[in-house]
Amino acid sequence: MTIPVASPEAPVIAQLSTLDRFLPLWIGVAMAVGLGLGQVLPDLDEWLDGIKLDTVSLPIAIGLLAMMYPVLAKVRYRRIGDQLADRRTLGLSLVMNWLIGPALMFTLAWMFLADLPELRTGLIIVGLARCIAMVLIWNDLACGNRELGAVLVAVNSVFQIVMYSVLGWFYLTVLPGWLGLDTANLEVSMWEIAKSVLIFLGIPLLAGFLTRTIGERRKGTEWYEQRFLPRIGPVALYGLLFTIVILFALQGEQITGRPLDVARVAVPLLIYFALMWFGSFAAGYRLGLPYDRNTSVAFTAAGNNFELAIAVAIAVFGVTSGQALAGTIGPLIEVPTLVALVYVSLWARRRYYPEVAETT
Repeated sequence: MTIPVASPEAPVIAQLSTLDRFLPLWIGVAMAVGLGLGQVLPDLDEWLDGIKLDTVSLPIAIGLLAMMYPVLAKVRYRRIGDQLADRRTLGLSLVMNWLIGPALMFTLAWMFLADLPELRTGLIIVGLARCIAMVLIWNDLACGNRELGAVLVAVNSVFQIVMYSVLGWFYLTVLPGWLGLDTANLEVSMWEIAKSVLIFLGIPLLAGFLTRTIGERRKGTEWYEQRFLPRIGPVALYGLLFTIVILFALQGEQITGRPLDVARVAVPLLIYFALMWFGSFAAGYRLGLPYDRNTSVAFTAAGNNFELAIAVAIAVFGVTSGQALAGTIGPLIEVPTLVALVYVSLWARRRYYPEVAETT
């Protein structure tokens, strides 16, 4: 993705390249290519699933790492410490991500998928996995605060390691039992979650930090931000599209064979993303958060860590399970929805933050 390298206050529309403006189109093409590969090469899913990094298909892992690295190479790490002082921002983010998000997804899963237990469980698993990856892309395109975005991702990562298994047990076993609903088990260790976080956040985070530190030391900040970052920017888009191709190739047979189920999963996901983003943005506005910080919190709240959700679903239930299918549908709905919310964010900036819009 050709992520803008100008100041976070520069006009977003002017920053978007042709690739970025037509991102939904490229996503649609990637989906079609993935489905085609799955049909032409029926054994491709077994081959892809047989080459793994931890519990995730190696090609998917490569795509995710390629997608994350350019974004994290842009973060100004020396400014991160300043973001920890605002307790309102961190408090809102924690409430939206770890209280409201999982509860909302649980409610929507039972409302729309009560008769499809595998897909219902998969959707709940997605809701428990808070975003630590693509949210940085949407935050950047919407001119959110990059350093705050990195801090919120780090906080989500720590909470994910500690709380994911606990929340999985609560929302799949305890709460349904209290309500007289069907229960399910999610046996996944804290170490398995930690490995996923270390791989899909730790590796690109370390690479981004070292790249900026060494690049600025040797060539200077101006060269790094004006010349180097634009060169690596498109790698994020290529990584995103490559990942979507592989995901659809892996799940192509289930997607084409179960279109109604796909649609039924897509509806609660659309509702979830919209409610989380608008609810978070409205709460941040009422709290008086500046636009860039409010945007970072809203996109962090709306996004989900699909690589973790898919890895957990595959490890516990199998690559062709309904749970894995629900996890796969997650990013396919999330990506175009959050791209659309980038433009909603721009409109909200003009409407509710006129002092910011006037300076751009």
